[in-house]
Amino acid sequence: MDSINTLSSSLISLEFPSEIWEHMDPMKKIQYFNLGRQPYEPVWDLQKELHKQRVSSDIGDIVLFVEHEHVYTFGKNANLNFLLDSKPDDADVIQIDRGGQVTYHGPGQLVCYPILDLHDYKMSVSWYMRFLEDIVINSMKLNEIKGQRKEGLTGVWVEDEKICAMGVRLSRWVTMHGFAFNVNPNLRYFDSMIPCGIFEYGITSFKELGIHTEIEVFMEQVIDSFDCFLKGALSEA
Repeated sequence: MDSINTLSSSLISLEFPSEIWEHMDPMKKIQYFNLGRQPYEPVWDLQKELHKQRVSSDIGDIVLFVEHEHVYTFGKNANLNFLLDSKPDDADVIQIDRGGQVTYHGPGQLVCYPILDLHDYKMSVSWYMRFLEDIVINSMKLNEIKGQRKEGLTGVWVEDEKICAMGVRLSRWVTMHGFAFNVNPNLRYFDSMIPCGIFEYGITSFKELGIHTEIEVFMEQVIDSFDCFLKGALSEA
C-alpha cells in the first residue's frame, strides 16, 4: 500500500454498513463513505474490522461519516457519574474503547471516523489531534464561523462553547473513532450529561449560531478539508 498516493474526494453513500466491502478500491489512498443514519454498535463493529484490515495493509485509508441514533458513549476510563439520571429514555448507553469521558451522538450531528495509518503521515498523537482540529476549523471557516482551540482541552470551540467533540484510539499507529460536530442536533440531550467531563463550559451548534446548512453540505466541506490537509501531510512525510 505504500506506493498508493492518489487521493480521491469522491463520496460513496451506503444504505447499510456491510455494503462497504463492495466498494473497496485498493488503488485509492483514501476513500470516503457516508453511512447515513445508523445505530452505534454496527458502525463500531465496522470500524474495528476496517482497523484490522488497515493494520495489515489490505485496504487504504478510510473515512466514515454517519449520523447516529441517540446514544451516550463512555471512554474506557470514563467517570460514569458524568451521565445524569435525567437522561432521555430513547438513548442507548455504551462503553467503548476510545479515550475521554461521556459523549452524546444523535441525529443532526455529523460524526466522522477516520481509519488512517499514521505511518504514512506523522506518528504522533498530538499531531493527529491538531490535524483533526484543523480540518474542523477550516470547514467552519467556509461557513464564516471562527472555530478555535481551547488550551488544555480537546475539540473545537466557539468562544466558551464546544461545537465539536473529539475522542480517538490508536493501535499500531492506525486510528479509530474521531470527532462529532454539532450541525443541528437537539441540544436537550446534552442537558443530561457533563460533556467530556467539563463542568464550566457549554455546548453549541451551527443552528444555535444562526447557520442553517444541511449535514450533507457540511460533509462535503469536511471532505475538501481532509483532502487539503492530507495532501500537505503527505508532502511533509
